[in-house]
Amino acid sequence: MAPRKRVNVAKSVASPPRPGRKPKLGQHFLSDEFAPQIVDALGDIAGSTVLEIGPGKGALTGRLARRAQRLIAIELDRVLSAQLRMKFALAPNVEIIEGDILAIDFHTLFGPKPGASRPGLVQAPQKAHVVGNLPYYITSDILLRLFSFRQYLDRIVIMVQREVAERISAAPGGSDYGLLSATAQLYARVENLFTLPPDAFTPPPKVHSAVLRLTIEPQLDLLQVPEQKFIDFLKLSFGQKRKTLWNNLKPQFDGKQLRSAMAGAGIGADARAEALSLEKSAALFRALNGSQAKP
Repeated sequence: MAPRKRVNVAKSVASPPRPGRKPKLGQHFLSDEFAPQIVDALGDIAGSTVLEIGPGKGALTGRLARRAQRLIAIELDRVLSAQLRMKFALAPNVEIIEGDILAIDFHTLFGPKPGASRPGLVQAPQKAHVVGNLPYYITSDILLRLFSFRQYLDRIVIMVQREVAERISAAPGGSDYGLLSATAQLYARVENLFTLPPDAFTPPPKVHSAVLRLTIEPQLDLLQVPEQKFIDFLKLSFGQKRKTLWNNLKPQFDGKQLRSAMAGAGIGADARAEALSLEKSAALFRALNGSQAKP
């Protein structure tokens, strides 16, 4: 019965691949030697739900299954997902889903279930942990997807290319700080934990990887900004990295208003977006939108 249940779950949450999207299935599989410290980075997961992205051959999956109350592993590759389903067929707490993480219905996975509570009784969803080895070409897409369902998530541990990890965790003022840094840090506290050498994977990639831990801590209320409008403002601010903040923003704002807002926020006319903390960017956003409070 357990395997059949997992198949039903997979059908209910895995949407068809998006038209025109051709995922690259070439994978670098994590070696067993490095799996323990990655699982340990999640902290205590006893009694918790864990979502594993791209389990591959299952280097992390077995360890996660022994620790977590519920493990959901999402694998895009049909052959690998079938192998994992057979391997964990007798594990009642493991669900193997063949699907695209960018198309998975998180509400079905983690949202309230019919009959789970009495009418009128609202229960907060149990926060899940996420772990996975993210492909470079869709790292940003996956993170944005996870952030959009942050109400279901607590802690995210990911393996990414070292250069990408440095960008995600970069502090304002450095050349690595950009839109990806600001967006990730808008939603989470980011820790760059450790580096993985190429031989941590089979076959070895040409680059080093790094492990990041992102603890979901949205800053939107603290910064007093509306989510989508502020994201759009950050995109505009970082629009062309070689340009100053003034030059990136002036096509969208009146010059006099922009000059006054930048001065009021203590931002120099020659400043670039990467020099601004989220607090500074939010102060400028509020000044430009004529409000000091979140709408």
